[in-house]
Amino acid sequence: MTFSIHLPVVLALSLASLPAGAQESKEPSNSWNVFADQVFTSDGDVIKNAMVRVQDGKIVAITPGTSAGSSDSSLRASAMTAGMIDLSARIHLGFGSVEQTSEIMPDMRVSDALDLFDEAWMRTAKSGVTTVLANPRDDDVIGGLGIALKTAGKATIAARTLKADAVLRGAIGSQPSSRNHPAFGSPADIFSRRPTTRMGVEWEWRKAMYDAAASRGDKSRVYRGSEHVLEVLDDKLPLCIQAWTTQDIRTAVFLKEEIEREKLGTPKLIIDAAAEAWKEPQLLVRSKAMVVLPPFPLQGRTGEGSFMAAGTAKMLSDLGVPIALSSHGAVAAELFLDRQAGMAMRGGLSFDAALAAVTIAPARMIGVDARVGSIAVGKDADLVLWSGVPFELTSRVVGVLVDGRLVLDPRPPQDSASAK
Repeated sequence: MTFSIHLPVVLALSLASLPAGAQESKEPSNSWNVFADQVFTSDGDVIKNAMVRVQDGKIVAITPGTSAGSSDSSLRASAMTAGMIDLSARIHLGFGSVEQTSEIMPDMRVSDALDLFDEAWMRTAKSGVTTVLANPRDDDVIGGLGIALKTAGKATIAARTLKADAVLRGAIGSQPSSRNHPAFGSPADIFSRRPTTRMGVEWEWRKAMYDAAASRGDKSRVYRGSEHVLEVLDDKLPLCIQAWTTQDIRTAVFLKEEIEREKLGTPKLIIDAAAEAWKEPQLLVRSKAMVVLPPFPLQGRTGEGSFMAAGTAKMLSDLGVPIALSSHGAVAAELFLDRQAGMAMRGGLSFDAALAAVTIAPARMIGVDARVGSIAVGKDADLVLWSGVPFELTSRVVGVLVDGRLVLDPRPPQDSASAK
């Protein structure tokens, strides 16, 4: 005799044999009452003894003068800030994030080359950075389109995306041409090509900009991705250029000013890794360029042999140049973004300016400040909880929420375990 059992019956029997809690996966909570002795909003306010009410991943209320209760949905800390934002986190797949068969690749999207299971995401999130700008590696003159996304959450690009096509990314300096070489006789590989010098890199930039501008009336000048360069010229898409040294910063600024002088467009320029911005800061003031500073080097020297002065952030801030700090995807805790803020303060930057440089300022640079960058009703509940005053060497990040969900739990193990 033969017996048969339908699949739905098997599944029902299997589920019935599981513990009650395992029969349905419980979604992590994204609603909390978060208490802090001091709440630094990034809007210039410091609220004493406040409660921030988080509901469904959003901030719904900020109540000053509130004592912490004993509810399981309560979190407590000495201080609270908005989640930090890193515009140069440099989390990518290395050479796998950039298409090197051409120097000009404006239509390549780094979102197609991101591994959300990379441990760098969780390391970055637990350091207090809740939003990053992911860009392709800077081995092309124009490498493609960067994306702003959350550092934690569901393991899909779509779920974490804050702003797709957030910037058009490129580089000026030696890196884009470092692998190229002249072709003597027959080319031996794809790198037997120009540019091979900084001058060649600049020429590639100018040609890409002029061809895109000319394509408005001459379709023969259209090239792959030129529509995104037109978005830059029309101030619809920020242009983010890596430029470490004075000569490269000059080239980026002069390119922007030439485009405006020739009435080709009005690009919004962000200069990343501008270590030597302190040498000629008036160029940045004049051009209204924005700056993302690299990590402060212990020995002074940074990428491409540039030298970064300890007071760079203060100098630029005092002149009104919009600045953001970055960590370049640091692995060591002493180089995390909160420590970069502390280093900037050591160089003379005020606490308020340092806080802005890792929260609201970078949010404004890429146009995501309506959702992140400060603690305000209606914004995403991206919050960092501190053991003491933020950025001090005696303080550390003890809790992190991204979209209201705990990434780093500030509660003692016995409290957090009993709340589950």
